[in-house]
Amino acid sequence: MRIVFDSAEQEALRADARDMADGDPQVAYVLERLAGEGVDLDQVISWEDLRENLEQPPLDDSAPASHVA
Repeated sequence: MRIVFDSAEQEALRADARDMADGDPQVAYVLERLAGEGVDLDQVISWEDLRENLEQPPLDDSAPASHVA
């Protein structure tokens, strides 16, 4: 299953990507890809599974927010 954005949503994502291109090009790239490709829900995994796959410790309430995956 794939979520596909309508043309207005795609344009909004692309506008955000353009605004962020100089300051945060990685986020801009992700926004542009989302606009063009949508989201493949079959490939989505939880933050906890992602952290485990990257061999990072689980988050708890004492972890600083800057270390959120």
